[in-house]
Amino acid sequence: MRKTLVIRLMLLVVVLLISGCASEPQRGVTDDTIKIGSWGPQTGPAALWGAVPRGTKAYFDMINDEGGIHGRKIEYHMRDDGYQPPKTKAAVKEMVEMEGVFACVGGVGTATGMAVRDYLAENNVPWVGPTSGSTHWAYPANDTRFGVYPLYCHEAAVMVDYAVKEMGKKKIAFFYQNDDYGKLGLYGAETALANHGLELVASVSAEMMDTDLASHAMKLKESGADVVIMWVLPKHAAIMLGTSAKVGFAPQWMTSSTLSDMAVMFKITKGLWKDVIFANFAELPTSDHPLMVKYREAQKKYAPEDRFGVFFYAGILFAEPMVEALKRAGKNLTVDSFVKAMESIDDFQGIGPKLSFGKGKRQGSDSIFLSKCVTAMEAEQLTDWVTSDLDVENIVAKF
Repeated sequence: MRKTLVIRLMLLVVVLLISGCASEPQRGVTDDTIKIGSWGPQTGPAALWGAVPRGTKAYFDMINDEGGIHGRKIEYHMRDDGYQPPKTKAAVKEMVEMEGVFACVGGVGTATGMAVRDYLAENNVPWVGPTSGSTHWAYPANDTRFGVYPLYCHEAAVMVDYAVKEMGKKKIAFFYQNDDYGKLGLYGAETALANHGLELVASVSAEMMDTDLASHAMKLKESGADVVIMWVLPKHAAIMLGTSAKVGFAPQWMTSSTLSDMAVMFKITKGLWKDVIFANFAELPTSDHPLMVKYREAQKKYAPEDRFGVFFYAGILFAEPMVEALKRAGKNLTVDSFVKAMESIDDFQGIGPKLSFGKGKRQGSDSIFLSKCVTAMEAEQLTDWVTSDLDVENIVAKF
């Protein structure tokens, strides 16, 4: 009898241990909240891009007011890193280890993202939509990281193809920030030009803290370029256009989607942004797409102090697939269920191109379209959604 009792007690202990393990809480998830983190420069030389995480906040506020996700509200943690990798690292570590966020979304910048990429992976923190078109997020694939932003190399290649095929241009130069952000655009342009049997007539780099670009402008002018593609900070683009105008250099300017906020660029260039051709990763600001109409109203309600510009609603674009996956994951939200839900996304479309992920597939899309600035609020769309034919693996190997 005593032996039977001992066995029963041991079985009870085992059952209790198993059930205790099964109910172990998921970091950042409670019965009524999901903690999500993000970062972006609210101060410093890239502060214009700080609207991205603020747009995400407005989107999450809207989702919460609609009832949240399976009864849970999103608790959003946003940090200002000043576009400085050491600050990014400290901020993300604090969000993970002190706030206990379940996942991160967005996060502006290539160098800043690289400062925390491995840390997030090692701590099993899902990261959706790094706000940079770098190959570092999806190549090689990581279980918990999902790229939404089209790759910079594809953007640059699409611009080159358009300049050569549609505009008949052959003298193309490249002005870029001397880091991974600028260099990936440069490599994309060089590779696309080689496919046309051409080379850049000049490639001129700038450091992030440069303020005098007179010598840079003269190098571009002396190259004889009739097209200059720019991969720089907004402030550098403004300085370059102003400096070039003073020395009588007026090529066709083309730019990355990082400079696609027409209202901002038109203002800081004092109108010189007119006729600039730029890449787009989302609908134009005046689009009558139903979601754009809905999000404009959300901005007015939840962020009236902000402006509904590209940088702001980019923060919504990068978060859309995350919200979709949180819905698909169901009530039992864990990192594993979230990752499986992200992998199930196929041809999902919000306000950007169609997104598809899957086993080993972590880059959702590489499609963009090109537009030309007409006024601060009006653009002429030049192409439909298009993807270049670059072999990304070759780009990654070079990079």
